Amino acid sequence: MTDIVRVEDEYYVRASSALADDRTRVLKYGDTFAVFNRYGDIEAFGASQFGLFHAEARHLSRFALRVNQQQPQLLSSTIREDNSFLSVDLTNLDSPTKNDDTLPRGTVHIFRLQFVRAASFYQHIRLLNYGRDPVHISLLFSFDGDFADIFEVRGTKRACKGERLPDEVEGNAAVLAYKGLDGVLRRTRLEFSPQPESLTTREACFQITLEPKQEKSIFSTVSCERNRANKKFPPFRTAFRDLQRDFDPTSIDECRITTPSESFNSWLNRSAADLRMLTEGNPEGPYPYAGVPWFDTVFGRDGIITALECLWMAPRFAEGVLKYLAETQATEELPEQDAEPGKILHEMRRGEMAATKEVPFGRYYGSIDSTPLFVLLAGSYFVRTGNSAFLKSIWPNIKRALNWMDEYGDCDGDGFVEYERHSSKGLVQQGWKDSQDSVFHADGRLAEPPIALCEVQGYVYAAKRSAALIARAFDEPDLAKQLDSEAETLRTKFEEAFWCDDLGTYALALDGQKQQCRVRTSNAGHALFCKIASQERAEAVAESLMSRQCFSGWGVRTVGASESRYNPMSYHNGSVWPHDNALVGLGFSLYGMQQRACEILDGLYEASRYVELQRLPELFCGFHKRPEASGPTLYPVACAPQAWAAGSVFLLLQACLGLEARDRQRKVYLANPRLPANLDEVRIQNFRLGGAVADFLIRRRGSEVAVHVLRKDGDIDILKSG
Repeated sequence: MTDIVRVEDEYYVRASSALADDRTRVLKYGDTFAVFNRYGDIEAFGASQFGLFHAEARHLSRFALRVNQQQPQLLSSTIREDNSFLSVDLTNLDSPTKNDDTLPRGTVHIFRLQFVRAASFYQHIRLLNYGRDPVHISLLFSFDGDFADIFEVRGTKRACKGERLPDEVEGNAAVLAYKGLDGVLRRTRLEFSPQPESLTTREACFQITLEPKQEKSIFSTVSCERNRANKKFPPFRTAFRDLQRDFDPTSIDECRITTPSESFNSWLNRSAADLRMLTEGNPEGPYPYAGVPWFDTVFGRDGIITALECLWMAPRFAEGVLKYLAETQATEELPEQDAEPGKILHEMRRGEMAATKEVPFGRYYGSIDSTPLFVLLAGSYFVRTGNSAFLKSIWPNIKRALNWMDEYGDCDGDGFVEYERHSSKGLVQQGWKDSQDSVFHADGRLAEPPIALCEVQGYVYAAKRSAALIARAFDEPDLAKQLDSEAETLRTKFEEAFWCDDLGTYALALDGQKQQCRVRTSNAGHALFCKIASQERAEAVAESLMSRQCFSGWGVRTVGASESRYNPMSYHNGSVWPHDNALVGLGFSLYGMQQRACEILDGLYEASRYVELQRLPELFCGFHKRPEASGPTLYPVACAPQAWAAGSVFLLLQACLGLEARDRQRKVYLANPRLPANLDEVRIQNFRLGGAVADFLIRRRGSEVAVHVLRKDGDIDILKSG
């Protein structure tokens, strides 16, 4: 079970029991998702992540199947490779019958197929009698809906709640209802076919007789309604047919990556499927939600980084992210939302508690890095696609973001972008490591605001370089020159203020007194992917991050093992985050250290082999890789799937291959390409650049790596150097 508590006004998810059970099953479509146990049930065990959620309200808190008053025996439980549906094979246990006989275990096969589509949860139960005699069994579905807000599910206590309205039975349907404090009427409609023998507002019971080898089916549809009763949802067969349409489990936007390793391919395919699942059907368009269950919504930082991870192969994500974030860019100062003109969204919530301002996250802008990352992504997207028309449509937003960095981001005028919250309920720490205790000095003292984070200065540097590139393309040479000059000034100041020669890395941050937080962290690796570091110092940072202090064997830790607040079981002070590692790996690659990037890819690949479905979670514990341990130690309340964790494999592959695509030159560059130890070749098919498409193969030959162009249609060149 989990709850969310306030510690010095900081929100974080706490584990009050072992939730590091990797056997939960997740289905999602748009802003509807469901978390089941392996049986396909939603069980009500106190504060629990299990449920059917729509628009951040839990419409089902219980939905459990019993066969002859018993939980059936589990045979198998599988989420299909594309995440489209859950299939569960069950059978009956030994149980008495109405004739005082015993129905032997394993007589009836019970197949359970479940999927989520357009605010509805569909289920098909198929029963088949493999016995030699007729059998009579009962099926009982128990259900309930608490309509808890997602923050309430996480444990936030509410002073008062809305009204649970009388439940009703309407023919073959049970209807549960709740009127929230936000005035929204939420209803859960459970329809069964055929008509149950008995139906109440809590149970549906079927009495079924099966002749030998006879098969029968039961269908149910659970619809989530907001302010609209009796909305028509597609029947099961129509919804299932829609689900099957245009299915390709191995590609994103038609670009397909394959290797000779079946296990590595499984990781690639699961990651691609997770990204599609977190994006498909979202009302914002092609914007990947951050993760299930706690972050099934728009996050600015997460969306940007996910788009960066996939940009080389699927620029559609970047366009969707940039478009929505431009539309929601802050236009005024709203202290309770940490909003200022030009600032980019941190988090957006649609739930009851956000609408009533019980939590500040309806539209919340409390991140210091979303704004420079927005500009950085725009520049990278422009290089990748050359899409001038789209960039011109958001060019005013980019300029407003640049102005925010100078006017609001640098609140004390020292040339660095720093943060200090203004919202009384907002986040204390506003970098990507937003735990309350994540920014500290070597002796463990927490840093006092305003805080200038190491990586944020890199983001700002890269943002100004990116904006300068766009300005030149848009015939604004004076602005381009100014931005380049500002970036160079920042680079010089950064090297002077953040470098720690004795540590061989950059300080985590400067506190409000401009004192260095002299701590070894993965944040320094982000400075490399922004190219703000000198070559010599970049190599020193890489050496530090890949030392035993920082590299666990599975990945780079967020905090080095010798630091005062290091704890491998913490959220941000010693854990391993796949997206963090991917950005560090890209940084290595940009400084010619592709082999180092391969070491990170190797570590995460090995980790993926030990987690169910080969789905890398949001994070895992930072314990060092041990010969006697079977895989990394799971973090108890990590989201899985998580968008930027799913995207990490694609960015790390790009880093290892030194791959960069430039639309205006119609060229794909592979600089000093390397392959990780577990792969001898990587095949990339249907790679698109403008109107051209190519297939190419990267293959190891002894100590060298060769690139072979297999197909080329249109104006595109694949070039290798190094």
